[in-house]
Formats: sequence, C-alpha cells, structure tokens
Amino acid sequence: MAAHSACDFGGGKAEKLALAKYRQTIWGGRVLNSQFTDEELRSQGRCPLTPEEIGLLLAALGFDNSTRLYLASHKVYGGEARISTLRELFPLMENKKSLASSEERARIKGKASLLAAVDYYVGMHSDIFVSASPGNMHNALVGHRTFENMKTIRPNMALLGQLFLNKNITWLEFRQAVAEGHQNRQGQLKLRKPKQSIYTYPAPDCMCRA
Repeated sequence: MAAHSACDFGGGKAEKLALAKYRQTIWGGRVLNSQFTDEELRSQGRCPLTPEEIGLLLAALGFDNSTRLYLASHKVYGGEARISTLRELFPLMENKKSLASSEERARIKGKASLLAAVDYYVGMHSDIFVSASPGNMHNALVGHRTFENMKTIRPNMALLGQLFLNKNITWLEFRQAVAEGHQNRQGQLKLRKPKQSIYTYPAPDCMCRA
C-alpha cells in the first residue's frame, strides 16, 4: 500500500528505489509516479498513515499507554524501526506472532488468505477498529462493523495530512483539531451514496424494511 500510494515516507533515495521495485513487482508497473507533490498528496488525504502517525492519532483521541493494541498487518513498511515509536506510546501491542503459538503460526505460514482471516477475526472482535489506509480489508471491516453497530474510527486522512505538515502546531492545538475532526467518524451509520461500495456502506441496502 505504501508503494501504491506514490507518497514519500522520508526514506530518501533508498526508499524511492525500494518503492519503485515494489510498484513493478507487485503492481506490474500500473502505479506511476504521481503528478502531485508529496505535500499535495498528504493534504488530499491520499497517503497511508505511518505507525508513528497512528500513535499520535490515538493519543490525541484520548487513548493512553494502558490501551491494548493489535497490529493487523502482514508486513509494515520500514519494519520494526517504524513500529518502535508506536510501541513506545502503546507498549501493550500485540500481533499474530505474540498471540499465536509456534504450532499455530506454522499452520498458517505463507498462507496469505489465512493470515488475513486472523487479522479480520481479531478486527471484528475488538472494542474499536481504526485503519491506517483505506483498502479491501478496511472496506470489509468498516462495513461489517457498521452493520453490527460497533465503534469504528475512520481517520480523516485529509485533515491529518494537513496537521502533520504543520511543523508549528502545538500538541494542544493538534489534539483539539483531531478531536473535532473525528466527532462524526467513529462508527456512525452513513447511507451509501451512488458508486460507493456496499461493503463499506451497507446501509440502506442491507437494512430490513418494515
């Protein structure tokens, strides 16, 4: 998803080469360099949130270091170096490796669908779900959890992109802006608009009519 976004994640020349390779290998060259600058992409909400940014979002929304997180991801771009800041903010962070036994992991190793199913199962049984990047898993989980009336935070990507670009913002200002920008993005039922996915917006199609 990092490669698909065409965004810059601060890794310099080595990152650009690595993401270019991903685009060719995984996406078959279908993802080209964007006509927009990185700042424009972030301001438009087109860039996936990094682990550090997810940590700041959660902290601004009032989650503290006693919050238990499950990291639903096959592979985080940048590895442990990118996850370490999130782990410092939320030390009670779990993933498939920490929750499953070695025997259980061996049975699903290399099986992408089963690995994704584990993430989906945990995501559906969590008190709250928040996604770093809209995608197929995000769409399915958001729609399913909405249908079940479960709290699901939809990050305001455009707002967050603009806030993270503001190097002069204070923590108080950031926290207030995040809280205000997410008041109506925490699982409230939204009716599907034309051309929107029924999986992400199950209402009104998946509703009983009396």
